[in-house]
Amino acid sequence: MRYFLAILGFALMIYSCDSGRTGMSGGSDATSETMDTVRIANDSLEYEIIILDLGFNNWLVTQPPEGYYSQSFLENRNRLFVTEYNRRVQNFQRYDPNLYQQEINYEFDVDYGYEVNYLLYNYMMFFQERYKQSFTGGRQGPKQ
Repeated sequence: MRYFLAILGFALMIYSCDSGRTGMSGGSDATSETMDTVRIANDSLEYEIIILDLGFNNWLVTQPPEGYYSQSFLENRNRLFVTEYNRRVQNFQRYDPNLYQQEINYEFDVDYGYEVNYLLYNYMMFFQERYKQSFTGGRQGPKQ
């Protein structure tokens, strides 16, 4: 089966978690942050995307809604983002290996549908903003 992006979400979840900050307690704190989880699966295409990153859902609701961008726009941007992300994974001496842990298996000739492309695009925008990264085709942030 071709599972992709689950590894990205999992890797970023590990990076963004700080186990030393929270203790074990039986009660729940309404002000504590919880891990955001977005999961999309399609068994007929044998793919799965899981985004696990603190704050992603709250950030996503502030972005343009589904339908705002065309699918071709999202696919083109995702090609740029995934190519750049994978290049940074391979260049671990220059880029933080804690951010870029594993390549994304995004096949350019597969139609993943609008929802997956929308979420991947927005996650890559969130990733750039949160971790102060700048990818080709993304919003311009601070230079590294």
